[in-house]
Amino acid sequence: MKKIECRFTGVLLPFERAKAVARILAEEENDLALLISWCDRDKGVHSPQCLQCEIKGEPGWEVYGRNHEGRLRISFDDDRFVFIYS
Repeated sequence: MKKIECRFTGVLLPFERAKAVARILAEEENDLALLISWCDRDKGVHSPQCLQCEIKGEPGWEVYGRNHEGRLRISFDDDRFVFIYS
């Protein structure tokens, strides 16, 4: 899986804006990119909510994304927000 890490200083990027930037990045390589899984650590939420998927301490949403054709992992500010796209 290809990984992109984005870091911002001087501004606290909100989740929805990070999601919009991630979509732009994902669509640069694939016009049909599909958001498979995501995590918002600020709010403590993620999708999908598949805790049974957890493997060796890796979060279930991330395992799900990787195992469901995730090809691109986009992280913002040290995994504050993470988006996995097909």
